[in-house]
Amino acid sequence: MSQALEQLREHLATIRDLNHAAGLLSWDQRTQMPRGGASTRAEQLATISRVSHELFTSEKTLKLLDAINVADLPPDSDEARLISHTRYNYERSTKLPAEFIAKQSRVRALAGNVWEDARAKSDFAMFQPHLETIVDMVREQADLLGYDEHPYDALLNSYERGLTTNQAIALFDELKAGTVPLALKIAAMGDDGRDAPLHGNYPEALQEEFGKKVTVRYGYDWNRGRQDRSTHPFCTNFGRNDVRITTRFNPNWLSPALFGTLHETGHALYEQNIKPELNRTPLGRGTSLGVHESQSRMWENIVGRSRPFWEFFYGDLQATFPEPLANVELEKFYRAVNTVKPSLIRVEADELTYNLHILLRMELEIALLEGKLQVADLPEAWNAKMQTYLGITPANDAEGVLQDIHWSGMMFGYFPTYTIGNVLSVQLFDTAVAKHPEIWDEMRRGEFGTLLGWMRENILQHGSKFLPNELIKRATGRPMDAAPYVKYLQTKFGELY
Repeated sequence: MSQALEQLREHLATIRDLNHAAGLLSWDQRTQMPRGGASTRAEQLATISRVSHELFTSEKTLKLLDAINVADLPPDSDEARLISHTRYNYERSTKLPAEFIAKQSRVRALAGNVWEDARAKSDFAMFQPHLETIVDMVREQADLLGYDEHPYDALLNSYERGLTTNQAIALFDELKAGTVPLALKIAAMGDDGRDAPLHGNYPEALQEEFGKKVTVRYGYDWNRGRQDRSTHPFCTNFGRNDVRITTRFNPNWLSPALFGTLHETGHALYEQNIKPELNRTPLGRGTSLGVHESQSRMWENIVGRSRPFWEFFYGDLQATFPEPLANVELEKFYRAVNTVKPSLIRVEADELTYNLHILLRMELEIALLEGKLQVADLPEAWNAKMQTYLGITPANDAEGVLQDIHWSGMMFGYFPTYTIGNVLSVQLFDTAVAKHPEIWDEMRRGEFGTLLGWMRENILQHGSKFLPNELIKRATGRPMDAAPYVKYLQTKFGELY
């Protein structure tokens, strides 16, 4: 068995290397590649994706899995979990033909570049034919993977194993009941201009410098990471020792780059803190996008928008940007970064209304999948839901239907994981503070080691070793629970407003 296990590890490491190579090509496409390289890059990615898929779904993988008796391994050992994780993904992947995988990669690569151009020109018609192809393909993918109740279940499970459409809808119903009345009450107060300090002269280079100071304090290892610019902020990795973040800057508005950097750093901390033994294995990555998002939202919002955080960092921020902030007191700035105001752009939304952006996208995805909504009608449907849920209507496609990159990447079923991340961020943070009450005082001193250490011990180091629900229950003593998140929002914004 030990020989078969070692052979399986080598086989999976080769596949992991190929996937990381494809990831590096994708990172380059979104940060460095000349525009004219899109079609060639699409073919390169299609080739690597096809070869990787063929290797993973080959008879060799199955023979190596069958040669190992999992019952002879300790059930919670890395080896046992590697086998069960690999077998699940093998059975799922063998349902998708290699030709389909190659076509997916090719379509994504081309659509990504078209989306960037369409967004820049605010022209949905440019992107529409590519999105029509993508919707057809995600329907086909759902059928190939199979499902019990709803085709959307098959897509959700690509990102959050075990989640069903009905569970996602129930979660949003609970959040709407717990937070929408407060959001409406605040909206009725009108815009009091409290976010004014965030708008002014914020030079890009100084924003980048300040953001880097925070990421270092958080624990991001710049010897194993870097930051670049991209149209849509993201974090990617090619193993735990090469974890990269990107952002976009607005020289007249502080929030997007600052909180985008904190958000992506949360993702990066996850990947950098997976234990080395899992590197180059399928377990060497975050267990789900919801759990991953719990880290980014925690470091961005619970930590980065807290009073203790700014009690430490605000003096440095004022010194960095004296022109817009010299006469702005700490409390006024704290209230500014926690302004509740309906936003057109998801990544710039406040904590209280953010989940309504996700609900909108999930409902549109389900309607597209069911054929109840045509791609050509998507901009109108988007604008209608924005008016219904947030009381505002985008002035153009760039502010509306074209603002996210996800659909160009065929990432249907992805958006609900953002809300799961919000819910889990509070559940995990509360558990860490209950164990280590000193975390709040340490944050006032710009120290985050205890918080990161608890997350590393209970979440980060395990990678994909445990299933999402299992990992959360091990860490907090209970399954995912939305109640702490609702209480957090009600308490925080009830006090602020």
